[in-house]
Amino acid sequence: MSRSHTFNKKTQDKFLKKPKKRKVNFRKHREYFLILCEGEKTEPNYFKSFQKLLPKDMVEVDIDGLGQNTLSIVKEAKKRKEERNNSHNPAYDKIWVVFDRDSFQADNFDNAIYSAEANGFYCAWSNEAFELWYILHFEYHNTGMSRTEYQRKLDSLLGRRYNKNDENMYDDLIGHQHNAIRNAEKLAIINQEIRSKARANPGTNVHTLVMELNSYIT
Repeated sequence: MSRSHTFNKKTQDKFLKKPKKRKVNFRKHREYFLILCEGEKTEPNYFKSFQKLLPKDMVEVDIDGLGQNTLSIVKEAKKRKEERNNSHNPAYDKIWVVFDRDSFQADNFDNAIYSAEANGFYCAWSNEAFELWYILHFEYHNTGMSRTEYQRKLDSLLGRRYNKNDENMYDDLIGHQHNAIRNAEKLAIINQEIRSKARANPGTNVHTLVMELNSYIT
């Protein structure tokens, strides 16, 4: 079902600002990130495209696709954090977990978000699927869809058959990324009053991780 919302001009301006670049002069040391993705290829392929753009002297990002469900990925993040802390490598400054609602029970999805935040991790979640982030590059979308409908929609928007594990999606979409961030933030305004993110369909905050990574790219 479509949702409509009347936006106050000041509210829109607050949420739809262009993200500011970080000032390099304030960095005290190289920062280390871990990004753990629920999917084995789709999400990792997308975020690995940032690695070639990130300055290695400023940030180092480890990315892994686990093929695990929502709660398991948080448990794995805790394990990786402990292993890193017990090694000779610098501790992770930030750990992000990336997962979708998909067909998982609402409680599992919400509890994974709560658990991640309680452990100091950051979430880049999508409801229903990560492909919503791709669609937002082309248009604002506030109607819930099934995974099959995501496929058909992307086929139409891309003008070709969408391949879920396409390694070139970042390059194909980068010219529209600012639109995706604006559209995701508009959805965030609508969904901010919904306590259960499992009910925020469609919804995503993948843009927060994208903006974080972009802040290192000069």
